[in-house]
Amino acid sequence: MLTDFPVTGKKATRDGFGDGLLAVGQQHPNVVALCADLIGSLKMNAFIKAFPERFIQTGIAEANMMGIAAGLATAGKIPYTGTFANFSTGRVYDQIRQSIAYSDKNVKICASHAGLTLGEDGATHQILEDIGLMKMLPGMTVINPCDYNQTKAATIAIAEHHGPVYLRFGRPSWPIVIPDTMPFVIGKGIMMQEGTDVTIIATGHLVAYAMEAVEKLKEQGISAELINIHTIKPLDEEIVLDSVAKTRCVVTAEEHQRNGGLGDSIAQLLARKNPTPQEYVAVNDSFGESGTPDQLLLKYGLGPTNIVDAARDVLKRKR
Repeated sequence: MLTDFPVTGKKATRDGFGDGLLAVGQQHPNVVALCADLIGSLKMNAFIKAFPERFIQTGIAEANMMGIAAGLATAGKIPYTGTFANFSTGRVYDQIRQSIAYSDKNVKICASHAGLTLGEDGATHQILEDIGLMKMLPGMTVINPCDYNQTKAATIAIAEHHGPVYLRFGRPSWPIVIPDTMPFVIGKGIMMQEGTDVTIIATGHLVAYAMEAVEKLKEQGISAELINIHTIKPLDEEIVLDSVAKTRCVVTAEEHQRNGGLGDSIAQLLARKNPTPQEYVAVNDSFGESGTPDQLLLKYGLGPTNIVDAARDVLKRKR
């Protein structure tokens, strides 16, 4: 693995949210938490034990939860809502658009079990459109951290940001690659590895796979630059443009539909400011299915080898 970002263990990003929520609750007396009957899955137990008077169990009523959160924000609270990503976005899009985004409410929409890595629960729960849904809303900040440490830090950091935030994280244990001392800065990507031949831009769980791909490419004599984009909106345009000015080709990697995700944000930026050959590693216009996270990521073309192949393909198109 990359020298400056060694793997230090495995832990679920949802655990990072739970530990971050407790920490931010200790720091901010105005932080309140709401959950739609998924306390254990969202790892919210520690916060509830510490601050029972600052927790609302809404039951399986996600739309109502978003409305309550908007009202609490109006009263000066900092509400963190918790449920699965599918229920945090698709099921409640009208409430988010009207009561939170349009009204610029200071609500933190915290969404677990995103993407294919939800696993055995299958296609109905494996939302792959949520980044697109959320980033199109004016004023919405969209964050997709890559591991336990980054999710914990993001959970704490968003309390200081005024405005609606969509924080996306996952179910399975996943490699920890970000040091617990690294600050989380909204809107600033992280240079994981410098390179000269191709830029790889990854988000969420695929950062770890992209790290493996960088090593495989190195063995083939290809120098890959790796950027971790944890904040999809607002996008760190500077780090992207500086990198592609050097490498002149780019691969984007994400656990999301090809349409509407990180790759499209990068493509829009490059179309406006520096047209560049690009390959996508993403789900290609398909729903998921039941299976283990590793099985699904490989079947749907999101593995380390897929990133390597995309890099080799884009290098052939390089001007």
